[in-house]
Amino acid sequence: MFNFVTRLLAAAGVCCALTQCGTSSLGPPNMGGPTLEARAAQITGEAGGDFYYGRRYFVEKTRFWGYLRKPGQPWSCAKLVIFKERKHASPDRLPEDAPDGQRYAFDNNCEYRIRGYFTGKEDYEPNSNQFLPEFMLTGYEVVEPHPGWLFQPNDHYDRLRITLYPH
Repeated sequence: MFNFVTRLLAAAGVCCALTQCGTSSLGPPNMGGPTLEARAAQITGEAGGDFYYGRRYFVEKTRFWGYLRKPGQPWSCAKLVIFKERKHASPDRLPEDAPDGQRYAFDNNCEYRIRGYFTGKEDYEPNSNQFLPEFMLTGYEVVEPHPGWLFQPNDHYDRLRITLYPH
């Protein structure tokens, strides 16, 4: 009996340790922004049109651009996309080794009105090991340079790993 209990406690300890590794705390939310109610009201009041709202999401060594959603849809419906830039360069098409504010991904978390269309193809993004929708960019304009959290007020951004998922 003692051996069984010891094994059971050891197994429970291992499970707890593994669970903690898989859901390690990222720390407190670090994106700021409006309340859930204010964000919902903002989305409800958005102008519609033939465009998408896009949020730049930069994670080092990845080549996706960020999340896109249709006007009036919540961010939980957004898709992480890879831009095709044959018709228009992305907003952050700058050198990666330039000074701060003048380099690739300077616009992380900036919100844009994005024009273009989904091509129906998917591209493989090897550093995140994902197949993502391909979006042909035809134009953009800045909507809000500092909109705050993306999916939930408790979002935590980490430039070294993917931490923001629709939920």
